[in-house]
Amino acid sequence: MGGAIVPPGPRARRAVFRACPSRRPTPAAKVVSVHTSATPPISLFEKREELRRILESKHFANSPKKTRFLEFVAEQSFLGNGDKLNEYLIGVEVYDRGVDFNPQRDPIVRVQAHEIRRILKKYYEEDGQGALIRIDLPSGHYVPIFVRSALEEASPASIPGAQVSPDAQPSNRLHFAFTVSLGILCVVFASLLAVSRWSNGHTQSRIQPGTLPDGLEWFWHPFLPPADAPLITIPNHPLLRAAHDGDSPQTLAGGHEIPKADLPEFRDTIHFRELKRFLFVPSLTDFTSVGETLGVVSLCKMFSSVGQPCRVQQSRLVNLEEIKGDNAILLGGNQAWSGRVFLNVEGFHFQSGVILNRSPQPGEQAVYKPEFDSVTNQLTRDYAVVLMLPNERKEKRVLLIYGIYTQGSQAAIEYLTNPERMAELRKALLDRSPDHKTIPPYFQLLLTTTVENSVPGKSSLVALRIISN
Repeated sequence: MGGAIVPPGPRARRAVFRACPSRRPTPAAKVVSVHTSATPPISLFEKREELRRILESKHFANSPKKTRFLEFVAEQSFLGNGDKLNEYLIGVEVYDRGVDFNPQRDPIVRVQAHEIRRILKKYYEEDGQGALIRIDLPSGHYVPIFVRSALEEASPASIPGAQVSPDAQPSNRLHFAFTVSLGILCVVFASLLAVSRWSNGHTQSRIQPGTLPDGLEWFWHPFLPPADAPLITIPNHPLLRAAHDGDSPQTLAGGHEIPKADLPEFRDTIHFRELKRFLFVPSLTDFTSVGETLGVVSLCKMFSSVGQPCRVQQSRLVNLEEIKGDNAILLGGNQAWSGRVFLNVEGFHFQSGVILNRSPQPGEQAVYKPEFDSVTNQLTRDYAVVLMLPNERKEKRVLLIYGIYTQGSQAAIEYLTNPERMAELRKALLDRSPDHKTIPPYFQLLLTTTVENSVPGKSSLVALRIISN
């Protein structure tokens, strides 16, 4: 996760031209003379369309991070942020490396850029043979270059300002007509081939949903087809919200007033200017945790990629019996029913805003607390507990994802949908399994994340516990 980038000036692109070849040497007096400064510019619409075609191709379909990488650098170049792109920025924004990311020690960006160049080359050798515009990621750089393919390069007669010697016109006209005709045929055939391939691929994708990368499938397979779609619950935490003129008299009558002078933090908000007084009313229905909500978007996107519907419900409308009888993903914790069945005596426990570790292993702490900046008092580190547990029927699962703060929940979901992070978790679980070959079906994880400006950064595994069958 990360913030927006201040747009700098656009990066200049190099023009590419090719003169029409002559069939035999031409006398000096008959040389074709071309005077031009640039090829026709490539519009933003054309660039976005070519980017879309590439990202929807089979070469990027199962590579969410590579897709995010190319999409991020392309969009930043469209916004004029090309000279801001570097290893550090990509590592933080795309690979969640956090503010302490050191490109010299962690080569993830360079390695992935090399892979993207290889995939782009393969794409244009296969599906993109007929592409009129090509995307290139020059070696050693992270600003994508858009160029017109040979079929789109202009001939001298089509370039404004081109001057052709009179003696050379008949021969050149014939040669130009032949070249243009051949070029048009190539474009038509290439377009038909591209449309055919796209149509076949699109039809197949509707008939046969894709599969998750191996780094994710091992964890999520209990929730994937043919299993029923899991019930995802978003927490409804009780809170005091600001009352307004749209509230009923009964709601306003139950409010608690705080003088505006006692809340200087709100001075720059619209509430401070619009509300005559600060009256706060209790609510159980109006608020949904931000981090959990953003996490649901990631979960639903992942499930939709394999044809699994996304069932989402607010926790206050879900009862314990519904959860016990189905696959369920519970977000945010602190519900009336969340601690009644699914606590593990040997594992990690929430209590009063901290995580207790009842049986610390070497290198672990007995208590994990969130951390705050000593000057700004902003959250700088959060923790989350993830529990993969059996339901009443063993083929069903309950997955709990609880952050101390909403940032912890969001970071945990991002961790669980990141193939690279999950490959590391798979290895850690195998190392802890009795035979080192079978992944334990039930376990607990303790994760941590850095937080900057209320946005979670890189998350990492702190500890894990295997839960007995």
